[in-house]
Amino acid sequence: MAGRGRPAGLPLADSIPTDAGPGLSAAEVAERVADGRTNAYRQAASRSAGSILRANALTLFNGIIAACFLVLLLLGRWQDALFGLSALANTIIGSVQEFRAKAALDRLAVLHAPNARVLRDGSQSQIAVADVVLDDILALRAGDQVPADAVVVTGGHLQLDESLLTGESDPVDKSPGDEVLSGSVVVGGEGLARVERVGAASFANKLSAEAKQFSLVASELRSSIDRVLRWVTWVVGPIALLVFNAQVIALGGWADTFSSGSWRQAAVNTIAAVVAMIPLGLVLMTSIAFAVGAVKLARQQVLVQELAAVEGLARVDLVCLDKTGTLTEGDIEFDAEHPLGDGPDGWREVLAWYGADPDANATARCLAVPYTRAVPGEPTGRIPFSSARKWSAVSFGQGAPGSWVLGGPEMVFPDNRLADRTAQLAASGRRTLVLAHSSRPLPAEERLPAGLEPVAVLTFRERIRSDAAETLQYFADQGVAVRVISGDNPQTVAAIARQVGLDAPHGFDARELPADPVELAEIVEGNTVFGRVTPDQKKAIVVALQSGGHTVAMTGDGVNDALAIKQADIGIAMESGAAATKAVARIVLLDGRFSHLPGVVAEGRQVIANIERVSMLFLTKTAYATALALLFGAFVLQFPFLPRQLSVIDGLTIGLPSFFLALMPNARRYVPGFLVRSLSFAVPAGAVIALTLLAYSWSSASAGVGQPELRTGSTLILTIVGLWVLTVLSRPIDGWKVIIIGSMMIGLVLVYAVPIARDFLQLTEVSAVTALLVLVFSAACVGLIEVVRFVHRRFVGRHTAAHAPASARSAEVDGRVRPPAELIGAVVICYIAGVAEILAGILLLFVRYGDGLDGVERLVVTAVGAATIMLGLLVISLGSGLTRGRREARVLLTVLFAVSAALSVVVLLTDGAVTAFRLLDLAISVAVIVVLWTGRAARFFRRSGSSERRVPSAG
Repeated sequence: MAGRGRPAGLPLADSIPTDAGPGLSAAEVAERVADGRTNAYRQAASRSAGSILRANALTLFNGIIAACFLVLLLLGRWQDALFGLSALANTIIGSVQEFRAKAALDRLAVLHAPNARVLRDGSQSQIAVADVVLDDILALRAGDQVPADAVVVTGGHLQLDESLLTGESDPVDKSPGDEVLSGSVVVGGEGLARVERVGAASFANKLSAEAKQFSLVASELRSSIDRVLRWVTWVVGPIALLVFNAQVIALGGWADTFSSGSWRQAAVNTIAAVVAMIPLGLVLMTSIAFAVGAVKLARQQVLVQELAAVEGLARVDLVCLDKTGTLTEGDIEFDAEHPLGDGPDGWREVLAWYGADPDANATARCLAVPYTRAVPGEPTGRIPFSSARKWSAVSFGQGAPGSWVLGGPEMVFPDNRLADRTAQLAASGRRTLVLAHSSRPLPAEERLPAGLEPVAVLTFRERIRSDAAETLQYFADQGVAVRVISGDNPQTVAAIARQVGLDAPHGFDARELPADPVELAEIVEGNTVFGRVTPDQKKAIVVALQSGGHTVAMTGDGVNDALAIKQADIGIAMESGAAATKAVARIVLLDGRFSHLPGVVAEGRQVIANIERVSMLFLTKTAYATALALLFGAFVLQFPFLPRQLSVIDGLTIGLPSFFLALMPNARRYVPGFLVRSLSFAVPAGAVIALTLLAYSWSSASAGVGQPELRTGSTLILTIVGLWVLTVLSRPIDGWKVIIIGSMMIGLVLVYAVPIARDFLQLTEVSAVTALLVLVFSAACVGLIEVVRFVHRRFVGRHTAAHAPASARSAEVDGRVRPPAELIGAVVICYIAGVAEILAGILLLFVRYGDGLDGVERLVVTAVGAATIMLGLLVISLGSGLTRGRREARVLLTVLFAVSAALSVVVLLTDGAVTAFRLLDLAISVAVIVVLWTGRAARFFRRSGSSERRVPSAG
């Protein structure tokens, strides 16, 4: 399969007939340029910068925040306007996301050849691709990319690779009168072609124009959050009026309030209620999680061109693969020789000559590796390869006398004498060629010599990607279906699919695909491999799969894949692919390694699972803020918070911890229904918190507590309850979560203890009555939240089981290990110890109201009491981690109980009296440590660890 093109060293001008004429004159070129008939092409930007900024800045959400921000500045209450920074960050990040997508689309270019050769005024010259005009004569040679659609005028065995456009990997012969399309590549021969279509009318630019339509990747996280924001923004107006009316009446009525100037406080209270309803940080946290995921993937040579694509691939349940460049390396390699008898001497030297021929095509060049000793001397005759006849021939006078033909078995021997021998080889996905010999010379015409006899069958194969089989097995284990869509022969594609482990008994010929969408959907559901697929059919197949409820990813590297990649939920391109394909893809594999996809899936799962947890924090705040606004508005009570108090508490119980929680490892499988699961906790928990604060406010008002002290007590309750919600949603508490939650607790203690912070937040010293009310209502609220979480976990379990794939449910069951009874006993001890610590901390807090304590002593007692309560919360949270087999929880609890045992020993040794309490404390500490590290409990932790590594958690 060699012999294409001109003899080596022959210049272009001597090898191509010049009957195409001298080309266009300078005057003709100028006329066409003036008329706009040039190849210069610049499509309008996919979306203007102004429209992106307007879409992200001029929203109802931002309008509400900006109005509240300006009102507070006008009232001189800049301390309460901290929330404006979060809204600004949301706008900037949203705009940057869309600018990234716009930039990728605006860089779209199918044609990346910088210059073109044309004949003008009788001479050949190089010009920019954009300067080609209609009717120009293109001079094409091997390696050129065709800059515009043209018709061949003259040619010397001209062959084009149109795989980037059509998906068909075999070179195509082009004779005078044949059309050559922009974007195709000359792989053999040379010729002249007259330009027929330029600019926007050319095939490549029309294809890129269709692919270049702007769209953001579908994101359940983003759409769900946007839905919540729409709900909030539409109800915030009526609620704001309700709250403002209540504040005015509570402060003395409309007439007195405006005459005394207290309407300003009513406005501040209303703004506090309104701003608290909006989950300001949720959009920001989602964007940060996407961005960090994209950076981590970039280190693995995976370019994420749109941040939400990190989430998208985790939702995919069906992957469409292009064979060339995805399952295979895209090139051919020699497989084996199959001699047919002894054969004449020198046949291997003939194969070596074919491999070393400068004009050899990709298949013939493979022969240079196994056959290195070529026939000496020059051939006496040759017939170049043609894709139409699918064979080439050469003759030698000595060394290997006679005529030799290399080509397809069915073309060299039309009598099919080799059909039985080659059928099995072809069915395995290997390409077959036959080397035949004749003692007679080559005929003058381009036809086979007489008396041909087969000498050897040669097999070639496409190089399978080393990571393809393992990656496809991963998708099979995860319940992700696969479709192979290719422009090649369907049976060849099916054979390669079988080599990488797919169940593909046969391939479906896309020429038989129906136009009816319903029939098409049935066929694509029932078949795995499709061959002879056109670019439009690839897109239609993706649409049909999406209509069946699938979330579809599409991989590819050619321009023929661009439309399907654009249509798919997640498009994945190889770096070696066409520029158009990479520009419309959401993800680009920079080193072309298909094996990166499981890592992308894992990163997407982490984003979804962590944002779901974080969203419950933010949506709980939205729920209780909305309920508070409604309740305090309906009961005509002063709103119990200042905006600055809510901003600081939200930052320490939601904002800062959510930043870290959103970036922690989490391999939970994706299950649809993110918003339903989040709201099923947030709404009842928010209602509980709002009712608790209402009951506290009513009780405090009945007890004669002033408004500043009432606000301080409300802030204390919200702090305690907010920390508890954070702890509940972070379970199991292990590893970095201990540090995160502990740091937030320390920060809140400092807020209440440091005079500057306390004065800024307008927190006052509380009386014993207020302290008692705070503790009672906080304890009641914490207990109710535990009930809500208990019910929520069971709801989530049922919801997950109903929506998760069967393979995921079975893997989950297989990987679950039940804790032994003695470990359950240790957990109960942890709960009792934690409650005891909390009660001790509460008693210490009451000591601060005793007589004889100065300011420093009161501060120390407060800090110790708060720290004791935090320690109790930590012990309870770690205890919950034991039942899940969390090794970090076991280690931390061992340290805590070891410290307790050591302190008991020290007291027993230094104190003369031996008390039953100290002995019991020592015995319990030692018993818990022994249980955690020996017997069935120790084996439980080992099994849980190995199970966790084997099966991603679903829960």
